[in-house]
Amino acid sequence: MKKLLALILLIQIQFINSQKILKDYPLSNTIEETSGLEIIDNMLITHNDSGGEPVLYYLNKKGEIVETRKISGVKNNDWEDVTKDDEFIYVANMGNNFDTRKNLSIIKIPIKKSLNEKVELINFLYPEQKKFNTIYSKSQYDAEGIVSINDDLIIFTKNKLKKITEAYSLPKTGGNYEAKKISSIDVKSIVTGSDYNNQLKLLALTSTINFKKYYLILIKDFSLKNKKHQIETYEIPIGKTQVEAIKIIDRNNFWISSEDESSSKHARLLKLKI
Repeated sequence: MKKLLALILLIQIQFINSQKILKDYPLSNTIEETSGLEIIDNMLITHNDSGGEPVLYYLNKKGEIVETRKISGVKNNDWEDVTKDDEFIYVANMGNNFDTRKNLSIIKIPIKKSLNEKVELINFLYPEQKKFNTIYSKSQYDAEGIVSINDDLIIFTKNKLKKITEAYSLPKTGGNYEAKKISSIDVKSIVTGSDYNNQLKLLALTSTINFKKYYLILIKDFSLKNKKHQIETYEIPIGKTQVEAIKIIDRNNFWISSEDESSSKHARLLKLKI
C-alpha cells in the first residue's frame, strides 16, 4: 500500500512539474496591471484594470506595444478581461472586489477602427445578489473572466467565499440585463482569467487559492448545457506573481500575462506549454 501511495505521489509531482515556460517577456510599465488577453490580426490585445485609462494596447508577440487605442465615452472602473467574436471586442468592466458595484458592464467595441466608432454598453446585475458590501475574502460577485460562445457572453465569477466559479450568460446587444446563472463549476480556487476556443471546444481558466501560486484549469468539450465538467488543473511555474489573463494557442500552448508586483521586476507576457 505504501509503495502504491508513493507511486501515486510521484506521478502527481511529475504531472505538476511537466509545465514549461517557453517565452518570458517583460511588459512596459504602461501596462503594469495587464488584466486580459485577446488576439486580433496576429497581435495580442491587453488592458489595465482598476483605475487605468480606457485604452486597449496592441502588442507584438514579444510583448512590445505596437499601438494604443483609446475608447471614448467610457471609464475604466475595473476592466478585468477581454474577448471577441467576428465583429466586436468585449471588455469586461466588472471587477467588484467588495461586492459594492452597481454599475457593472461589458463594453462592446467594433474590431474595425473608425473615426466615429460607436461603443455600446451591456449593463448588468446579478439577480441573486441582495447585499452590496462585504469583506474581500467573502466576495461572491467579483468576476475576472469573460468569453464569447456563439450568441452569448459568458462571465466566470471570482467567488472567493466558496472557491468556485459560477457561469452567467449575457446577450451581446447593448441594454440593461439581469445576468442568467447557467452553472457552477467546482474549481476549488478563485478564477482570475478565462478564454474559450470554439474549434477545440476548450475552456481555459487561470486561478489561485492563496495568491502565492497560480493554476491553469482546462475543461475539454466544454458546453453550456453540460452540468458536469471534467477538470484538469496544472500549476503555472511562474513563482509569486499575479496571473490575470490567458489566451489559448492550441491544446498544449497558451499565452498568459501577469501584473507587476513587489515580488517581480515588471509585468510579464509568457508562453506556457503543458
